[in-house]
Amino acid sequence: MTTIEVVKATDLELSDVLELYGAVDWLAYTKDPDALLAALRGSSTLVAARDGQTLVGLARVISDGASICYLQDILVLPSHQRRGLGRSLVERALGEYPKVRQKVLITDDQPKQKAFYESLGYTQTEDFRGGSVRAFVRFDPAPKHRALTGRDRPSTRALR
Repeated sequence: MTTIEVVKATDLELSDVLELYGAVDWLAYTKDPDALLAALRGSSTLVAARDGQTLVGLARVISDGASICYLQDILVLPSHQRRGLGRSLVERALGEYPKVRQKVLITDDQPKQKAFYESLGYTQTEDFRGGSVRAFVRFDPAPKHRALTGRDRPSTRALR
């Protein structure tokens, strides 16, 4: 049975999170576990999906709680995709922000992702009919990654 709940970063094991990000090929996160730790700790809301003890999905939101909510990450293990888990994670995560009007996300250009986000009520900015909207994005070069030492190897470190 899969459970979905709002969690704190300290409720997650880094090795589980790295395994999930790796399973969906989000390697920028797995190459820099310290940055991932900081991102999880700095998130406004984390929602985890577990199948028994296995972390099978995660949604991460950044928000000021009043005017904007940014859906940063939504991941589901490939073995658990196409079961409604992604939708449930997003709905649970965004459910924390019922009074926030702007709900934003940036994603890559995959047709399945476009259809998924549109099914959740998102609209690409070029298709938005509620007024003139532009989205801008800036990606700075990634910082150099440091090698993990034995004391902070992901398989043994919790997100505390």
